[in-house]
Amino acid sequence: MSMSTLIDIGANLTHESFARDLDAILARAAAAGVAQMIVTGADLESSRRAAQLAALHPRVLHATAGVHPHHAAGFDPANRQELYDLSALAQTVAVGECGLDYFRDLSPRESQRRAFVAQLEIALQAGKPVFLHERDAHADFVAILQDFAPRLAGGVAHCFTGGARELERYLALGLSIGVTGWVCDERRGMALREAVPLIPADRLMIETDAPYLLPRDLSPKPASRRNEPAFLAHIARAVAALRGESEADLAVNSTRNARRLFALPAPTDS
Repeated sequence: MSMSTLIDIGANLTHESFARDLDAILARAAAAGVAQMIVTGADLESSRRAAQLAALHPRVLHATAGVHPHHAAGFDPANRQELYDLSALAQTVAVGECGLDYFRDLSPRESQRRAFVAQLEIALQAGKPVFLHERDAHADFVAILQDFAPRLAGGVAHCFTGGARELERYLALGLSIGVTGWVCDERRGMALREAVPLIPADRLMIETDAPYLLPRDLSPKPASRRNEPAFLAHIARAVAALRGESEADLAVNSTRNARRLFALPAPTDS
């Protein structure tokens, strides 16, 4: 994989596990060919910190601003203006992580649906794409999203773990598809592994979801079991192999797709 060609579209760099060594994390990412990273906002506090990190590392880090469905119960109309203000910042490139999660149900489903609709409305207002989360909520997720999709500035199904049926529906809604190290798990990831070759080249993006989802087949594994953006190259190799294409082509296409959807500047002025 050539250097400085990859973009990690989803890394939770505000997570406490990165607090002490973020500079080293960024240096390892750059050495592994990861030129840019998008820092995920999962609630108002992490969205604020994601924007702050992106401001400290211009052209390398960018941010999303959103409320994950796990935190939807704490989202109320008083939060809406602040979330819009964060979404409107230049370094914020998407609204989210937002969507529905009926697997864990950490917030009531009605609260999840209300927060999801509110954030889709914010995305329309801000003119930003959406960074989407869905787990075990496909029917409701699609029913809500299809009303907004034609007017949105695009979106990505973050950490897609579904199969061909879900993929077809998301593509029909105009979404891009984010693939994580889930694809490296031959036990849980079989549906995804079968779907990866079906993703159009102009809709595919890659991500780590660090510090979560450490690729199961990574060797050697870090003692901390913490995933990090430097491991995106490992994910890219796995995706390229499943698609029967070169690592270079996968890197070029996924990077082009991320730059287009999120309107990312080049990592340097050169």
